[in-house]
Order: sequence, then structure tokens, then C-alpha cells
Amino acid sequence: MVLKKRAKRTPIGRRQADTGYPRLTFDQAFDLVVSAKCAEGVRERTLTGYSNHWKQFTKWLRDNYDVEYVDELTSDHFRDHVNYMRYDAKRYDGHKFITSEQRIGLSDTTVNIRLRTLKAVFNHLSREELIEVNPITNVKLIRQDVDLTNCFTDDEVKALLEQPDRRDFVGFRDFVGMTCLLDSGMRASELLGLRIPDIDFQTRFITIPGERSKNRKPRHIPISAHTSKLLLQLISENREHFTTDRLFLSCYGEPLSPNHFNKRLKYYGERAGISAKKMTSHVWRHTWAKGMVLNGADPFTIQKMGGWADIRTMRRYVQMDTEDIRNSHDAYSPVNRFIRKR
Repeated sequence: MVLKKRAKRTPIGRRQADTGYPRLTFDQAFDLVVSAKCAEGVRERTLTGYSNHWKQFTKWLRDNYDVEYVDELTSDHFRDHVNYMRYDAKRYDGHKFITSEQRIGLSDTTVNIRLRTLKAVFNHLSREELIEVNPITNVKLIRQDVDLTNCFTDDEVKALLEQPDRRDFVGFRDFVGMTCLLDSGMRASELLGLRIPDIDFQTRFITIPGERSKNRKPRHIPISAHTSKLLLQLISENREHFTTDRLFLSCYGEPLSPNHFNKRLKYYGERAGISAKKMTSHVWRHTWAKGMVLNGADPFTIQKMGGWADIRTMRRYVQMDTEDIRNSHDAYSPVNRFIRKR
């Protein structure tokens, strides 16, 4: 009796003889990308975003297409997914806290964020020669209109700073945070992660370590004497109740999260009657950048303080409205030198 030989199992990822490329399922492909990104030192927050966006994409694929491997995807799949996100996707779908009805269709900014994740995944697969053709190469990001309302006016800043009750711990903490954002242009994560050793009160400089900076580069941010005084008062207030060296804490001594802080900013915006603009710490960063330009700071100093690697990124933060352009033109137009003063 002749025994049948046991068929050899093909290891996952082994290259097929016909094409020279492996045939990867969506889970296998994403696991390979995540492993590589971990080796590159990508932050955990970025990997979490990758995972969430990939799950949303693959769930949509399973619901609408009969595809199993990444090499079966074409540009049409991604363009169809973009149209779904823009016109049919439910906002906050599956959110464990937001259960009320939300509008249909994601914002162009959200769609582009998710599309950048997909591009990063498939670009990596292409570079590593794990797919023969990159199906997302010809898929472009959505063109977005420039938002001229992404910063506050002087009157709006004054109204917002008047809202926190400084006699209360939470109100004073929020007031210090808002003032610090307006004075330094820090990101929310950088502000809320501040510790006492990060601040040199003699030179009035804040040091953002590389592990807490977005681009992993440490930087030094100057602050005003007024902001320095407020931070000292906040430190004294914290020491009466807590033992941590963190500056921005909840009523129970826990670290304040960016999401919680943005909710407080939104609350103050509603109290101030400002409804036409977003109330986030990022808008305060835009306001700081524009204010620095209008007050005469050179762009390279602003770039250094803001922590932008490319000055073109900084330009997106500084959007001048018609009043700013009018004032600048009236002050610096060359025709003024040829007009006889009466």
C-alpha cells in the first residue's frame, strides 16, 4: 500500500512562483506594516489611529465587496470609499458615548486624515515589494477651501478670557492654560504635559522634551512675565492639595486630557456667545501665530517657537482677513512716499 505524501503547507507571506509577490490578506498586510512601524519608533498614538482607520476601511470593504486579498484592490475601491465617507458615513458611528443622531457625511479634513493612513499603509507595502501595483497612488486628497475663521479676533480673545471664574480652582487652571496657549503657541498635549522642571522661571523659558514633542525634537519656548507669574500661582495652588509636579490637573489630581480641556474651551465659547468658530486649543495656536506675525515677529522665530519643520506648514496657520490686509497695505504701500502730505 502506497502512502500519500502529506502536502507541504505554504508559509504565510512566501512569494508565489507565478508573480514573485506574496498574496496577503488584509490582516496579514496590516500586521506587517505595524511591525515595521514599531521598529521605526512610531508613536503609540499614531499606531492606534492606523488601526482604527484600517478597521473602518476593511469593514466597509467586507460589507460592499467580495475581496479577500490586498492585491485585488484597485483605485476604484478607494474612490468609492472616499465617496462613502463624504456622503453616506455616519458621524461618530459606533461611538460608545455619543448615541444621539448625528449628521451624515464626514468632513473633508476627516476624510483626508483617513486617506493619508491608507496611503501610508499601501506605500509601505509597495516599498517592501509586498504588492506588485500600488492601487492608491493615483487617488488624490480632497481639495479643501482655506478657512479664514480659524483664529480669534482681539474682542473674542478678551471675551473668552473673561469667562473662567478665577476664584475657583478649575476656572483659574483653565485661565492659566488659555493664557499660556496665547503666549507660547504650544500644542494641547505639550501644555497639559508640563511639569515644574520644564519651566525656567529665571530666564522665562519652557523646555519641551523630545519625547513629548510632535516631531521628537526638543525646543525652548519663551513666555512673558505675566504668564510666568500665573504659572507660579498655579504651582502654589497645586501644592496645597496634590504631591505631583504636573501643572494641569483635574479636581481630583489626575492629569488633564486634551479632550477634557477642549470641552472646557467649548464651554467658555458658548458662554461668550461665540458660535461661528471652533473652540479648540488648536485655534488658540492659530491665533498665537497670527498675532506674532501682526506684531512684527520674523517668520523664522515663529517657526522655531511653534516647532514646525517646514516654514510652509507655518504659513497655513497664518491666514490674514481683509481687515489685516487693509491695515498692512495702508501702512506700507510704496505710493505713500509719493503723496504730498497736506
